[in-house]
Parts: sequence; structure tokens; C-alpha cells
Amino acid sequence: MADTSDFRNGLIIRFKGSLYTITDFLHVKPGKGGAFVRTTLKNLRTGRVLENTFRSGESVEIVRVERRKYQYLYKEAGGLVLMDNETYEQVTVPEDFFGEGVVFLIEGSEVEILLDDDEEMISGEIPIFMQLRVVETEPGFRGDTATNVMKPAKLETGATINVPLFVNENDILKVDTRTGEYVERIKN
Repeated sequence: MADTSDFRNGLIIRFKGSLYTITDFLHVKPGKGGAFVRTTLKNLRTGRVLENTFRSGESVEIVRVERRKYQYLYKEAGGLVLMDNETYEQVTVPEDFFGEGVVFLIEGSEVEILLDDDEEMISGEIPIFMQLRVVETEPGFRGDTATNVMKPAKLETGATINVPLFVNENDILKVDTRTGEYVERIKN
């Protein structure tokens, strides 16, 4: 068993029956009373963030996880079909396994899955940025780069995002999958 002196950002612990990653921690030694560690924890399954205070030296269970790369193959009724890049074994995960950014996944994309000691899938991560083609938008106009006016554009995955007026159909865009926002247009 480890204790609070082993805390570091990114450490995964079992807390109240669930797996959490430590996103932030602060060791506090008040003038009166015992020391404690104030932490911000993120649930790996739900993504919910909570704050908790541990007594200094309190025992915690550290969970060892393995990151494994998978390739997204296709979507079916039961969820998303992924292939392990090392063993070529195919697995199906629910659509909400990757959170809201799943709408930006294209076939052939590489994703990461976190596995615990029992080879059970904990959570999944998609790339932070994806390059996607615009399949439908209103025509752009020359010189419309000075204002911050946006228009909707439908991407090859079916997702719709707001883009600047100068973006045209068949342009390739860099999209932030965490926020669903346009980042930049990629030169062909």
C-alpha cells in the first residue's frame, strides 16, 4: 500500500470503489493540527471531477494501468469496433466509452485504451486533434478573413462545427476533439 507522500499528477488510485486519476494536489501543513493533502480527482469512467482531502500519511491503493493502442475500424449497432495493434484482436466498446469527442473519429484512427491489472478496459482516449474534410458548407468568399463571423460546416464524420467564412467544401481542417472547435485549415 502506498500513502499520500506518493501522490503525483497523473497517478491512478482506487478511491470509494472507483478509479480516479490525480489531476492536482497540494500538501498543506497548518499551524495547528495535522498536515493534509488537498487533491482534485477525475473519475476515469465517468470523467466527473471531485475534490477530496486526505490526511497526511493516509494509505491509498495505487492502480497500475497499461496504455494500449487500438485502431478504430467501424461503427456497428453494438458500439465501436476496435482492433489491437499488436495482437490484431477485435473488441467492441460502447459509443460513449470515448466521451463526446467520438463524433470526430474516422475509420483508421488510432485510439488509446487504459487497461487495469485484470486486462479490464477502464477508459479510452481519442487523439486531441483530428484532420477532417469538410463535405458540406456554404461557399466562402475571398477576403472574409478579418472578421470573426462563423458559419456551420458538416465534416466527413457527420459532425457539424462552426468555421470561419473562408472555409470551403473539400478543405481539410484541424479540429480539437475535446471542445469540438475549429483550430486551423490545413494546406493541401
